[in-house]
Amino acid sequence: MNIFRFCGDMLHLTSIMLLVFKLHRSKSCVGVSCRMQEIYAVVFICRYLDLLWSFISVYNTVMKITYITTTCYLIYLMRLKTPICQTYERSTDSFQYELYLLGPALVLGLICTEEYTIPDILWSSSIWLESVAIIPQLVLLQQIREVENLTSDFVGCMGAYRAFYILNWIYRYFAEDYVNVVGWIGGLVQTGLYCDFFYYYAKSKWYGSKLVLPVAS
Repeated sequence: MNIFRFCGDMLHLTSIMLLVFKLHRSKSCVGVSCRMQEIYAVVFICRYLDLLWSFISVYNTVMKITYITTTCYLIYLMRLKTPICQTYERSTDSFQYELYLLGPALVLGLICTEEYTIPDILWSSSIWLESVAIIPQLVLLQQIREVENLTSDFVGCMGAYRAFYILNWIYRYFAEDYVNVVGWIGGLVQTGLYCDFFYYYAKSKWYGSKLVLPVAS
């Protein structure tokens, strides 16, 4: 554990708590992609199967369980909890991750896994799937263009969490000779997807204005 890893974990947790707070306060999930949360549920369940047979530390176990349960809770709020679920627009949150993301992530997981065991294949696949998990949210935001402050802060924290994980990997490479090529590439892809959003997010914060994304060309 190092400060970069810890900051990344806290930013990730903050992003989830911001979203839970937004849904409970506004009783609306407009502008939030439930399909992104569904992808993250798949990611966390596949990656943290080792909870069933492995123990690293209390911190590690608590964070893994928290990620799984809070993500499933967010899906429950948006899909089933009245009145929040009544504001969910499936026609707008329409990115077909089942078609475009799940299959390629599994194929890359099979190609890049270190060992051909089910846990290792699922772990590797989860890295690739997480790298593109933000796409449904970005597509949705591009459609609605005007983004609420809490929603933009949630996405901003998600991007910052990945940026701190890159710093964590750099630190571990020099301090521990740690190498994780699959994780590095996945993290860089994921961070790269946030770049355009970050530009407009930082601009809106600098000028104290509401985040409005440009019309897609």
